[in-house]
Amino acid sequence: MDRAATAAKIAELIAPFNKKGVELTDASTFAGDLEFDSLTVMDFVAEIEDAFDIIISMNAQAEIENYGQLIDAVVKLQG
Repeated sequence: MDRAATAAKIAELIAPFNKKGVELTDASTFAGDLEFDSLTVMDFVAEIEDAFDIIISMNAQAEIENYGQLIDAVVKLQG
């Protein structure tokens, strides 16, 4: 799956978690812009892992701060 298709799928998965309807850009942060708390992050990561059949390690999760970084990480994990 290319980056654009991955981005579209992730945007679809974010929608139920995006309570404020924030417009997503690569720079949109999960903690700041989307106001995800730790429980929301865990639920969202589980959705991503299930949808793409990947595992995002805790170390990788700690480095992902925005939407663009998440897209790149998922593309890389899909190999």
